[in-house]
Amino acid sequence: MTLSDLNGMPPEVFVAALAEVFEHAPWVAVGAAAGRPYPTVEALHNGMLAAVRRAGPDRQHAFIAGHPELGSRVKRADWTDASQSEQGSLGLDRLNSEEFDRFARLNRAYREKFQFPFIICVRRHTRDSILAQFERRLGNDVAAERAQALDEIALITRLRLVAKVDGPGKPVTEGHLTTHMLDTAAGRPAAGVKITLHEVGASARGLLVETVTNADGRTDRPLIAGEPLRIGTYELSFHVGDYFRGPTTADPPYLDVVPIRFSIAEPEAHYHVPLLATPWSYTTYRGS
Repeated sequence: MTLSDLNGMPPEVFVAALAEVFEHAPWVAVGAAAGRPYPTVEALHNGMLAAVRRAGPDRQHAFIAGHPELGSRVKRADWTDASQSEQGSLGLDRLNSEEFDRFARLNRAYREKFQFPFIICVRRHTRDSILAQFERRLGNDVAAERAQALDEIALITRLRLVAKVDGPGKPVTEGHLTTHMLDTAAGRPAAGVKITLHEVGASARGLLVETVTNADGRTDRPLIAGEPLRIGTYELSFHVGDYFRGPTTADPPYLDVVPIRFSIAEPEAHYHVPLLATPWSYTTYRGS
């Protein structure tokens, strides 16, 4: 739907259209309806957040408590489609026994201390990052953690609203990961080089992308785009051995696969991870 359409809807239609952006809280859309017309999608989101901030402590607590736990094996009937999709995107609905036990332990400890579930914007994190945040935030006091939960809800709902509403002034919700390879010995882009991108976790290593550099030494499309970059550790592997194999180099070549392990901390940023290589050396940096 368009922002213009939303601005012109009768209040009850507006509320119905946005009722599930905030988890089981149509009253948020009710509170935002009075602030129309909104000039931008970001202003609409801010209007909905303002409705949450105006709510009293009891209503805020009930609102936070209405969110699902992470890593639960039981899909409750009252889970929204958005929550199921968000957890499923990271495999939190199909944890192995060891992972499930760890999430269950953290969930119990967190709920006992704060009386509401741990909330984090899953689409901005890897599984390792979520577990690290879980452990860290258990050290917060109740007031600080309630504020953190509301901040995370703002990130979750920003993504949901941007996916639902088209219009001017959308907040930035997407990151980009790109790369290129330059043959510095020959002074030209390195074409035809196989590149793989893995997410590197504490217990597993998962292949995300496999591609080949084009005539410009780049990939035809970004390695990751159209979504937030998940906070975590990654490894780009450049299979340079075949590229450098030839009559003027050793056989087999000195360099075969060049791995670059790096971390992402800014989900909405542009990370450019290039490789500058000769048959005998290489360097990298964070580019733009």
